Amino acid sequence: MQPGVEAPVPPECFGEVKDRFFITELRKEVINEIGHQNVVQITTNNAVNCKAAGEIIESQFPHIYWTPCVVHTLNLALKNICSPRNVETNQLTYEQCSWIKEVHEEALAIKNFIMNHNMRLSIFTKFTSLRLLSVTDTRFASIKRGLQAMVISDEWSSYRLDDTGQANSEKEYIMNDEWWEKVAYILSFTGPIYEIIRMWDAMIEKVKIEIYKKEKRPTSQISCFYDVVHRILVARWAKNKHSPTLSSSLFTSKIL
Repeated sequence: MQPGVEAPVPPECFGEVKDRFFITELRKEVINEIGHQNVVQITTNNAVNCKAAGEIIESQFPHIYWTPCVVHTLNLALKNICSPRNVETNQLTYEQCSWIKEVHEEALAIKNFIMNHNMRLSIFTKFTSLRLLSVTDTRFASIKRGLQAMVISDEWSSYRLDDTGQANSEKEYIMNDEWWEKVAYILSFTGPIYEIIRMWDAMIEKVKIEIYKKEKRPTSQISCFYDVVHRILVARWAKNKHSPTLSSSLFTSKIL
């Protein structure tokens, strides 16, 4: 940040209706404070109210354009793929992707059944040292082997103090190779999307750590320098999100 220039103070939004008009006014206050001639772009998430506010800003300031956050875009894309809504305007997506939602819901049911019953969780830990909730710390094959070894064990079959009907139901899914093939397929095509999101989040966090370390500042405080760096990174990412060269390099780096 240049000497003599202060970062805009975050507004107090508690109790406010965050519609497109409210968000527009917040953006305009910052634009006017900085000087509209010094602003070329605003970046927000993809919420409907934020998009509408961006369109209003573009209509009032023709030289300023709105861009959505790419990471938020990818998060929304994953949500639409993995949890499609069954509504008239979304029928094709629902027909093609509802099976993913079913697999996801069953995986959650297995996880919740184990995590919510101490004895079942204790049995699980006997067969694998991996954590059930930490996807990044586990390997697919190891989790599969651990779960299957668990449900065919004497401990699993002999324990009768919880819902044995559900225990048998979860066992059927865990021993079903077709179900595991679906899980593997979902992970294979959503993996590249998730990697881009994780790469961005990890990069931002490392940048923040180094800046705050140098400034000897607790993360609870605001760093004007970090705010500037963060805004630049977000703006450049959003500006180049449609670049074929950028997209190719990102995915190629993951393959290599």
